[in-house]
Amino acid sequence: MDVRIQFLGGAGTVTGSKYLVQHGSDALLVDCGLFQGYKTLRLRNRAPLPVVPGQVRAVVLTHAHIDHSGYLPVLVREGFRGKVWCTHATRDLCEILLPDAAHLQEEDAAFANRHGFSKHSPALPLYTAEDAARALRHLRAQPLYQPFEPIPGWRVQFFGAGHILGAASVLIEVGGRRLLFSGDLGRADDPLMFPPDPPPGADVVVVESTYGNRRHPDGHLIDEIAPLLARVAARGGTAVVPVFAVGRAQAILHAIDELKRQQRLPRSLPVYLDSPMAIHATALLAHHLGEHRLSAAQVQHMTRGVQAASTPDESKAIARHHGPKVILAGSGMATGGRVLHHLKLYLGDHRHMVILTGYQTPGTRGDALARGAPTVRIHGQDWAVAAEVAQLTTASAHADADGLLTWLRAIPGEPRRIFVTHGEPDAADALRCRIERELRRTALVPEYGATWAV
Repeated sequence: MDVRIQFLGGAGTVTGSKYLVQHGSDALLVDCGLFQGYKTLRLRNRAPLPVVPGQVRAVVLTHAHIDHSGYLPVLVREGFRGKVWCTHATRDLCEILLPDAAHLQEEDAAFANRHGFSKHSPALPLYTAEDAARALRHLRAQPLYQPFEPIPGWRVQFFGAGHILGAASVLIEVGGRRLLFSGDLGRADDPLMFPPDPPPGADVVVVESTYGNRRHPDGHLIDEIAPLLARVAARGGTAVVPVFAVGRAQAILHAIDELKRQQRLPRSLPVYLDSPMAIHATALLAHHLGEHRLSAAQVQHMTRGVQAASTPDESKAIARHHGPKVILAGSGMATGGRVLHHLKLYLGDHRHMVILTGYQTPGTRGDALARGAPTVRIHGQDWAVAAEVAQLTTASAHADADGLLTWLRAIPGEPRRIFVTHGEPDAADALRCRIERELRRTALVPEYGATWAV
């Protein structure tokens, strides 16, 4: 019997990762992510999957980011009854991220209904906090390298992928095939995470390509962000930093802490962490020592003096602090969450600054800001952009094109086929070309919904 892969997400885009692996009558889903960015992509979140959720026997997560895990509450609500397998840290992060994602959706729907700017009446969240809680009951944690059977006869192993806490590449052995899914691969020089593990041998490889057409510039995050923060502080402005609650928030906090210790920033510069999700994710670093580069003392020190805003009232109170300050708030691409309220307050004044901390998916507000849009639409209204906008080039938690090639080159043996996914079309095709030219291996970029026998 053939082993087949159907690409239900992460194809032609960097978002919505879902790969359905089928053998005989059994089906397993690698990742279960939400689509983000363009509305045409986001509408897929509300469309039925081409597979009945109740027929999926198991889910295996590479990591906890919402574009890889955020569709789980819908899958469970629509009939999935199996287990969701992941690493211990991914489980812990999902317990933070999924309820928060549900809360944000409920909050945004309520806001839209109060102010009447939704085209739907009433506006409804994609899923609720109850849906998220139900999904979490399906999670089962496994350590790296230890084989397990999510379905009888299917052997699975996790290997470290770097990127964020708990992230893993996934090796599946079924039907005489070895299928390797890279997940999101981290950088060898990441300031927080260890580099990806050497990959195991495989017949078929599914590799991400977020930065498949780019090389990261030389330099370090701490040196890039220092002059930006110094400049905005000197003119009495506020730096609004949209952050991903897991990974990017902690990297920025660590960089600011180091800059204050080196006296390159005033120790008195106020820093606000306005994201309950990021607050809890930062605390998790202390529970997973040895899975990242930071010591217990470094984890403790990076949050010393940081003012955490857990409640909506604490978030609103930040605006009452006049003078220079730094606000880290979710989400990282300004698609939702508390950062939107800060942007509305500070975008219109040239003294202030928006610091984008990484890749911005096309169609997001972060992408519009990065491209120099004169206005951005927030909560049904256009807001003028007068603030300085800067985009960091050293903060990415993804391997660049050279890093992806290095990981692929390290795979023992000769994979029969390499699928290039999780990238915009130009990035994915650029990586495909390099694989064929430099590694002399067969590679292709699958289309959304395509099924391939492997």
